[in-house]
Order: sequence, then structure tokens, then C-alpha cells
Amino acid sequence: MQSRRQVIKNIIAGSAAISSAGILSSFSNSNPKEKYMLKGNINHAVCRWTYGFLSLEELCKVANDIGIKALDLVGPKDWPILKAHNLDSSMCNGAEINLVDGFAEPNFHEKLLQNYTEMIPIVAKAGYKNLICFSGNRRGMDDETGLNNCTKGLQKLMTLAEKNGVTLVMELLNSKINHKDYFADKTAWGVELCKRVGSQNFKLLYDIYHMQIDEGDVIRTIQTSHPYIAHYHTAGVPGRNEIEENQELYYPAIMNAILQTGFKGYVAQEFIPKKEDKIASLARAVKICDV
Repeated sequence: MQSRRQVIKNIIAGSAAISSAGILSSFSNSNPKEKYMLKGNINHAVCRWTYGFLSLEELCKVANDIGIKALDLVGPKDWPILKAHNLDSSMCNGAEINLVDGFAEPNFHEKLLQNYTEMIPIVAKAGYKNLICFSGNRRGMDDETGLNNCTKGLQKLMTLAEKNGVTLVMELLNSKINHKDYFADKTAWGVELCKRVGSQNFKLLYDIYHMQIDEGDVIRTIQTSHPYIAHYHTAGVPGRNEIEENQELYYPAIMNAILQTGFKGYVAQEFIPKKEDKIASLARAVKICDV
């Protein structure tokens, strides 16, 4: 299992022969504004970490060329760069401990409450809406114990989140391949947690790649669970690479299902680009999802 940091290092190593300028020019020479006219129905974003071989400035320029409106998983120190490029921070981070130490374990509550109490007003002051959080690992707990623990911790933050207009968004991750023992690995569990927390300022990040691996039934799940979903991530299955024809999900149908729910948030590309022209891969993914 690779961490996000390891993946970024591998991408950089695999791209060593290609300069950032070369990558950028390979896309810009194709006149992207003419080639990739977007329909405006989907609010497109991209996760910062999957394109970490570009500087943030470079990624912002690429995003603007393609028509991407926001970047995911960017913290406060980098928000001025996003603002300079007129891009939103669609899923803020920086309050979490890590992916494995989350709200399911009460021993982490004190630190998490401190972190989120500090970060929520910072997110609001910057004009942003979504702040990511994680269940963390199961550590032998049953579903009910995890639900109770997460509820107790998260409810202590809801008054502050509501006051500031910030939504805490718990990401659903697969525990089969990428994140062994992660607790929030099923949509139904996440929906039940939303109901128990009892606030519109706590919702789910439905990662299509992760949920296809752990439960499948993607479109029906979106149709039935959409009131509890604040954000979506994409990637190809299997492999977490490009969302093109060599993987099992048909993203135009999934995007249409999302649109039919009335969703107005962001869909962020979180695939790990494998092809040589990684910028073209991003532009292609946005075009596929632009229904």
C-alpha cells in the first residue's frame, strides 16, 4: 500500500525526463480553451497531491487552461496562491492528524477537537466551505462502537461549524486494497453517522474509486445517499489511474446520476496519472466528466 507521499515521489521519478515546462507546453500547444469547452454543469476540481510533480503555480495555470475551478486538499499556507489564480479551495485540509488516527478512537479526540476548533474559523475567514476529516482505523472496534465514538467527537464541533458555515466532510476510503482497517469504508455506515451527528454541517466525501472497490453499486448509492454527500472524488478502477476506456467505471453515467440529484458542489479528479502526458490525462478526465 502506497501513501500519498510515496505516490508523489514515484510520479516525480517517472517524470524525471520530462520538465514541467515541457509538460505544460505539450498541453498548451493544443489550444485547450478551444478544444475543451466545458458545459458548466459540473464544478470540476483536481486534487493537489496527485499532480505534485508540478509546482502549485504551475498546477493553477493548468487548471485555469482546462476550466477547472478549484483544487482539493490544499492548506492555509497555499491559499493565497489559489486566490491569485481565482481558484477555490474545494476541500480544505490541515486539521486532521492523519488518515489512520481519526474520530473513531476517543484517545485522539482531544487533539482533533483542538485542531478543528482552530481550523474551522480560519477556513471560514478565507471564504471556504469544506474541511476534510477522517474516521481513522477500526483497531478492532465493531461498527456500533465506532459510530458512537465518532458521533461524540464530531458533535462537539457542530455548533462552531454551523456558526462559521463550514462543513466537516468525512472521506469514505476502501479498506480492501489501499487503506487496510480504515473504518469509514461503507456508505451506509457513513450515512448512519451523518444521521446521528444530526447537522447539515457534517457530510461525506464519496470517493467513487474507493467505494467501487469496497461495495460497488455506485449509481444507486449516489441516488439514495446523496443528501449526505458533500463532495466527490474520481479515479479509474482498477489501478487508481486515468478514468479512460481501460477501467471498469463509466464516468459519464455516474456524472449524470450526480447531476440528477441536484448536486451543486465539486467533483475532484484524484487519479494518479500514469501516461506520459499527464496534463493531457487531466484534461481528458475533465472532458469525460463534463456531462
